[in-house]
Amino acid sequence: MENQIFELQYALDTFYFLICGALVMWMAAGFAMLEAGLVRSRNTTEILTKNVALFAVACTMYLICGYHIMYGGGYLLSGVTTVARMDDSAVAAVLADSAAAGFDGDSVYSGASDFFFQVVFVATAMSIVSGAVAERMKLWAFLAFAVVMTGVIYPFEGSWTWGGNSVFGLYSLSYSDYAGSGIVHLAGATAALAGVLLLGPRKGKYGPGGETRAIPGANLPLATLGTFILWMGWFGFNGGSTLKLGGIGVANEVANVFLNTNAAAAGGLIAALVLARLWFGKADLTMALNGALAGLVAITAEPADPSPLLATIIGAMGGLIVVVSIVTLDKLRIDDPVGAISVHGTVGIFGIFAVLLSDPDATFLGQLVGMLTIMGWVFGASFLAWLALKAAMGIRVSDEEEDEGVDFAECGMEAYPEFVTQ
Repeated sequence: MENQIFELQYALDTFYFLICGALVMWMAAGFAMLEAGLVRSRNTTEILTKNVALFAVACTMYLICGYHIMYGGGYLLSGVTTVARMDDSAVAAVLADSAAAGFDGDSVYSGASDFFFQVVFVATAMSIVSGAVAERMKLWAFLAFAVVMTGVIYPFEGSWTWGGNSVFGLYSLSYSDYAGSGIVHLAGATAALAGVLLLGPRKGKYGPGGETRAIPGANLPLATLGTFILWMGWFGFNGGSTLKLGGIGVANEVANVFLNTNAAAAGGLIAALVLARLWFGKADLTMALNGALAGLVAITAEPADPSPLLATIIGAMGGLIVVVSIVTLDKLRIDDPVGAISVHGTVGIFGIFAVLLSDPDATFLGQLVGMLTIMGWVFGASFLAWLALKAAMGIRVSDEEEDEGVDFAECGMEAYPEFVTQ
């Protein structure tokens, strides 16, 4: 009887993990649509190629070495065996594997499902980089960086946090990050910032007097669709981070995570839309979309503990912060076509410290050390990687290729050949 109960919990937890992983994988489509909508039409094919290719690169590199670095396990050469019915030794083996992976003894699921869930997180971190360097980066330089980011840079910082390996006292200071405001989102934004600083702004983005010139995206319906896809996928992103489903207490926690995730996104969108109206005199759709994503990033570090009202407030604060951050980065001449650094970086930092509002076990020092460790490692390693790529193959397309559009220069085709002349 005990084994039957265990097998049922194992099946439920594994299935839930896989479904949540599939939802997170669907976020790759959201990033692709969002970025394709916010770039100019002549750069659409290349941004789509980057998004689909980076997902494949992330999955392969995490399989080869990333998962082993982060958690001390791997699936490259090992097969996955299935048993119709577990005997006592099989149950003991699964529990031992679960404990070795650093999860609590109540989390029981297939190791392959854990790999699948973790690998789509890696791809998410890399997707953040894609939008920030859009419209002027070489495709193959970007993919070469994706190899380093997903195979080495992200797994190492993940091993110091979720993997439980201490560095500079990070783990011992109880850094708390439920689903990755810092570990995933801040890491991706920091890598993007390092690339953007070396890459420079797009031609014509800033005037000789330092004024910012708006470069509108080509397809706002597509950007809106991408935002809704990301909003939906985030339920798997945060909900799956409970790592299990079995049990009344856990089921209630999952429900709270879903509720708070949705509340934060709504709060972020409303706050960003209102601030844009007050500041710019118009209801700015792109700010509203980024506000929703900012609310999601803000709540990701702790979506289980806050009340729904507090989750809405946290999301709203993220929505306000992202508008201010986007304007500020433009004044600093840091060109980010989709606002990724602000959404995932600036708001990611806020999300790390928002944990203190509802988690009594979290400490300011622990969160601070966690944030600084993630940013320091990712920025330093990414800057060196970008610098090496710049010296070896160049990272920016020529002025002529940028004027023509990177679709032709990198892919040899247009996304809208029958309808677009620009």
